[in-house]
Amino acid sequence: MKITRAGSTSSAPGPADWFTGRVRLDPMFRAEDPGRVAGAHVTFEPGARTNWHTHPAGQTLIVTFGRGRVQRDGGPVEEIRQGDVVWFPAGERHWHGAAPDTAMSHIAIQEAINGETVTWAEAVSEADYNG
Repeated sequence: MKITRAGSTSSAPGPADWFTGRVRLDPMFRAEDPGRVAGAHVTFEPGARTNWHTHPAGQTLIVTFGRGRVQRDGGPVEEIRQGDVVWFPAGERHWHGAAPDTAMSHIAIQEAINGETVTWAEAVSEADYNG
């Protein structure tokens, strides 16, 4: 058994080459071998969002606060709220972030394949963000 105490890992700002706007990353867990799953609590200030990206084994988001937006490549921008659960299949290009006027936080859970959990791409344009 392993217990990771709340507040035992340091918060970090979201890197500018992965996010637009102010984002805070709070690592929660990373499985030990042979496990592959990792999770983080991510907080987006209003208007902040990820870049376009994919995950080799998919990603689950559990919205814990506020109101946000998600979009898969070629699909409509969808609103998400506290309590919603979002699943992106493996390789599906997508982004997620806060609504323009409201912060949003979620728990992001993904698995590593060959040590990689995400492949980052370009920033989401204002046109894409606004749908």
